[in-house]
Amino acid sequence: MTRSRENDAAEKILEMMAASGAHLTGHFKLTSGLHSDNYMQCALLLRYPKYAAYAGVELAKLLAPHKPDFILSPALGGLIIGHEVARALDVPFLFTERVDGEMRLKRFPHPGSLRFALVEDVCTTGKSSREAAMALADGGAVWAASGCIVDRRAKGCLPEWDLKSLVKVCFANYRPEECPLCKVGLPLVKPGSRPDAK
Repeated sequence: MTRSRENDAAEKILEMMAASGAHLTGHFKLTSGLHSDNYMQCALLLRYPKYAAYAGVELAKLLAPHKPDFILSPALGGLIIGHEVARALDVPFLFTERVDGEMRLKRFPHPGSLRFALVEDVCTTGKSSREAAMALADGGAVWAASGCIVDRRAKGCLPEWDLKSLVKVCFANYRPEECPLCKVGLPLVKPGSRPDAK
């Protein structure tokens, strides 16, 4: 595993992840369908309001130059951090949720052509994040920026995506048929909020 610790915020977030038990090790099935021996369960970090507030302020600093009119997050994982970033920027907060398997803006009117920043807790493949953003962009809203607490995209995954993050980590990901953890019989755990990948 390699970690990028380019600033004090990254160091502090990693300390908070450790203190809150948010960095898990074992055998996990990710929402992408891939397997990994590491999982960042940011809900365990964000259950502490002081940690959530700190992460929100630091992520807001990275997104502020893009001047978003509101923050958008996909439910469920992005709810707390998205709200904290919106609070720090003093802009509204909206969220999408799955309806019949698709991300939709269910509880809010479409904001029209306003600019938004997409905020997530952890990004692995970017699938949920992009689905959420496109649910609004397809209706005319401007996707101005993206941010997350932890960027755990594999090398070469969406290199063109300008994703702001507080921490960048690189963990091994395995296809199920090639997973060494499966081969030794380590029990598989499916954390997260998105249904299994098809």
